Amino acid sequence: MLCVHHLGKSQSERIVWLCEELGLDYALKHYVRDAVTMLSPPELKALHPIGAAPVLTEDGMVLAESAAIMEYILARHGQGRLAPAPQDANFADYLYWFHFTNGTLQPAFGRMMILNRLKPPAEDPVRLAMQGRLDRALGLVEARLAAVPWLAGAEFSAADIMAVFTLTTMRYFQPVDYAPYPAIRAYLRRVAAREGYQRAMAKGDPGMKLLLD
Repeated sequence: MLCVHHLGKSQSERIVWLCEELGLDYALKHYVRDAVTMLSPPELKALHPIGAAPVLTEDGMVLAESAAIMEYILARHGQGRLAPAPQDANFADYLYWFHFTNGTLQPAFGRMMILNRLKPPAEDPVRLAMQGRLDRALGLVEARLAAVPWLAGAEFSAADIMAVFTLTTMRYFQPVDYAPYPAIRAYLRRVAAREGYQRAMAKGDPGMKLLLD
């Protein structure tokens, strides 16, 4: 059986959500962050050397990295769901937006998070450059969602599951005001209405306020 090793307020929420959307039979094991460092507990390092969530196990297989885990689940258990086939017209769009999150959007959030912890002056050139990258990334997402309801096009897909952690829960670590982004706000309302998302967040992060506006 699939077992999702899940750390609260982490990218592993993607895996819980994917399993719920696919209706898979899976086990969910919760881990708690260190109260002082807010890092993963040592039990996760015992599973995988990187010591971070998510980790997926199945029949002796151990796999880390959220995107790799999602591709594994889709390939082994997805039965063609949530991922357009290569012959589909929106296949390239799906690939782009699936990889855009961890390739561009998540790093932009992460760099700003680190810079803000260092507290550079507002006019610091590095800070301004990194803020510019985040603004451009969010602007691209806004433009896409103003044109189509879901990132890959007309249909919800795993590209959306990849993106939503960064657009929502990541704001616990790097706050962003979405007032200038009406299409993103409307998109997150569509996400909030999905039963799979509701089940996943209730199981994975019960009691956590969902940053969906």
